[in-house]
Amino acid sequence: MNLRLPEWYRTPMAQVVLVGIVCFATVGMFSAVSNLGAGGTQDTALSDMSNGVLYGMFALSGLVSGGINNLLGPRLTLFIGSLGYSLYIGSLWCYQKQGTRWFPVFAGGVLGMSAALLWSAQGSIMMSYPLEKNKGKAFGIFWAIFQFGSFIGSIIALAINIRSGKLSSVSNTTYLAFVIIMFMGTASTMLIQPPQTIIREDHTLVKFQKHSSPREELRGFVEVLKDKRILLLLPMFFASNYFYAYQGAVNAFYFDGPTRALNGALEGAGSITGALIIGFFILDNNRLTRRRRGFLALTVVSVLTIVVWSAALGWQVKFDRSPRNKVHYTHSKYGTKAALFFFFFFADASYQALAYWIMGAISNDPFTLARFTGVYKAVQSLGGAVSFVMDAVSTPFLNELLVSWILLLVSLPLAGIVISGIKDTSYTEEAPVYATKEGLGEGNLTEIKYENPEANVHEDVCRLP
Repeated sequence: MNLRLPEWYRTPMAQVVLVGIVCFATVGMFSAVSNLGAGGTQDTALSDMSNGVLYGMFALSGLVSGGINNLLGPRLTLFIGSLGYSLYIGSLWCYQKQGTRWFPVFAGGVLGMSAALLWSAQGSIMMSYPLEKNKGKAFGIFWAIFQFGSFIGSIIALAINIRSGKLSSVSNTTYLAFVIIMFMGTASTMLIQPPQTIIREDHTLVKFQKHSSPREELRGFVEVLKDKRILLLLPMFFASNYFYAYQGAVNAFYFDGPTRALNGALEGAGSITGALIIGFFILDNNRLTRRRRGFLALTVVSVLTIVVWSAALGWQVKFDRSPRNKVHYTHSKYGTKAALFFFFFFADASYQALAYWIMGAISNDPFTLARFTGVYKAVQSLGGAVSFVMDAVSTPFLNELLVSWILLLVSLPLAGIVISGIKDTSYTEEAPVYATKEGLGEGNLTEIKYENPEANVHEDVCRLP
């Protein structure tokens, strides 16, 4: 007997929310631990090594993760992809208890491979399931839920450990709480629905084709690498995670344990706020054409990049890696630093939103977007790997900041070139398939109007499986 799911459950936003919950419980908890500085271990060298291996494997796996998602489907891909996060947190826990330095490095490599799968499936769902007019909102909703995991995780760590007045290392209770939440996230991947079962509000199906083939994926991957728009976006992809190593290293170096946890909460709050504002009020502003929305978002991101990193530079020139007393959040100097960490991640969310939105404006096809996301995450992770190696060899903080900032600034004009070629709709090039509201009836011809009158087409009405 087939269980008939309620109609709301098969809507794009319901699925975006579910993916957000999965990432809330997995990536969000991982981010919370990372935001504590050195993964909560106080061993910065080990943390840099494991993160370097993580991002290196992520970069390699990202090249094929989109194709794997298209072959396996998003549900199974998300399930496999989520497993590496709990293994990694478990390895940090084991290191703290037993001193096994090799385990976090090994787990970092495994996580790099699994995370590539998770993010390819996530990107495909978030960018292809919603209508074009809702893609900014989809990012805002997903990113807010996902980053709420980082926010809550940091609050959990702070609440559990603050009674001692310090956080020299993360407690066993904290690691246990994170692992339990991560396993719950893995279980929630079973609630994800495949694209051919999703009905948008205009009654279109996301994709009627159920699965791809290895030959098709190889051909599709080559086409992605030949796409000039993707080539222009590669600097943006590379820069999008590069600054995490610098920000995490400064957090661990400059602040004591409880303050690092508080900074993690501020980072989560900044990410949530930035994602919702740019997603709802800029990228999906229906008073503007799609291209103008893209340029408005690019302007906002450019201003944020200049202002926030200028403030960071003004702070960074006042200290280096020389030993110093760590700052507590009750210190008079902390207020401006708290604002900086908030806006670091407000700007980061806006930057990530723009990158995803541009890819989603190029195509609506879930298989194509899974490949785009795979390349995005591969190049992004390559940047992350380089940045963690740079930090591992004790590169001066000022140099790390300048490289991160320059990469961001260089990427934005190139993204602007891609935005200039964005059309007001992709529906004229990728004709969608329609379903009756009830998912019943034989294949009759029907006419459904788009918001863009030039995109009116006749399509077969297809029944849902």
